[in-house]
Amino acid sequence: MKDELFGELGIISMAGCEPFASQVDSYLKRWRNTDQSFLIPADCPRFGSGEGKGMIHRSVRGTDLFIICDMFNYGVTYKLRGNPVPMTPDEHYADLKRIVGAVDGRARRISVIMPMLYEGRQHKRTSRESLDCAMMLRELEFYGVRNIITFDAHDDRVANAIPLIGFDNYRPTYQMVKALVREVPDIVFDKEQLVIISPDEGAMGRCMFFSSVLGLDVGMFYKRRDYSRIVNGRNPIVSHEYLGCELEGKDVIIIDDMISSGESFFDVARQVKMRGARRIFNFATFGLFTAGLSGFDQAYREGIVNKVFTTNLVYKDPEIDTRPWHCTVNMCKYVSYIIDTLNHDESTSVILDPVKKIHALMDRHQAEAVGQMKIDFSSAEGSNQQ
Repeated sequence: MKDELFGELGIISMAGCEPFASQVDSYLKRWRNTDQSFLIPADCPRFGSGEGKGMIHRSVRGTDLFIICDMFNYGVTYKLRGNPVPMTPDEHYADLKRIVGAVDGRARRISVIMPMLYEGRQHKRTSRESLDCAMMLRELEFYGVRNIITFDAHDDRVANAIPLIGFDNYRPTYQMVKALVREVPDIVFDKEQLVIISPDEGAMGRCMFFSSVLGLDVGMFYKRRDYSRIVNGRNPIVSHEYLGCELEGKDVIIIDDMISSGESFFDVARQVKMRGARRIFNFATFGLFTAGLSGFDQAYREGIVNKVFTTNLVYKDPEIDTRPWHCTVNMCKYVSYIIDTLNHDESTSVILDPVKKIHALMDRHQAEAVGQMKIDFSSAEGSNQQ
């Protein structure tokens, strides 16, 4: 990596992202052999009426500025007429615009790290409705943002709304596989023992990537909807129909971009279990858990889910860390790599392509499994001789 920087590095953490940004800062200080923090203090105080403003407490002139934000952090509250109110995505987005406005064009470049895109699910028009995600991206471009960095976009074609600025969509493929190997050491990456499952048509792209990299078969469920009525703004799902190979006696990984209420996942997991699956794992980049954790607790007790892997890219109720079925995949180091690479004005293509790292991980895992089998065999042989 070349020594010259695009500009002096600066990182602003929006409300609720402080622990994540602190870890990112620690990695960058270690790699650059400095005790000087790259974090720039900023906040968005509010008046009793709910009005707010953005404030930056240190000069950002000439900096290569990265703003880390979480549009879905309901753990952040503010007082409205004396009563605490949890922040909504709309309010987080308004604060992001306030901080960009407070920069006042003084930074050399502004990059926004928005792991889960604001209104990312409102990405296409099917009737007389707004295109909120595209509007957000165009607005940030107008305000002077030059790069949007996101993860596992619900539909990355939304980047077409901003063709003249950077839009990088990363996927935590390597980090998920690494967490699976660590948490489930007896997992076997073999077609006869493990299958990738897409819960719907929209997730097929990411599932095909996993299956091709891991050399596994892929199956798919498609949602049959009732188009004669609308419930909560969408046509309700009548059933999930399965297309794919036999699942009898095999482990299954169900892969999607997010867990919202978990209702669709439960339906798919139950059908997978009915088809004879041995263990069921779930990879979801974003764990929103909008209906709470009780449904997953029950699913774990029923044996229809063994482990759920979600990242720390969005806020989750701290109580989830007490659940035996959940594993948090830490993405701070990966985000640090992205920031460091862009700040050095280097290509991110190597970071975007995790194939070599995954194959190396699988080779190590296989070698360790073979070594463990030899130890077990030797122990058993010794016992027999005694």
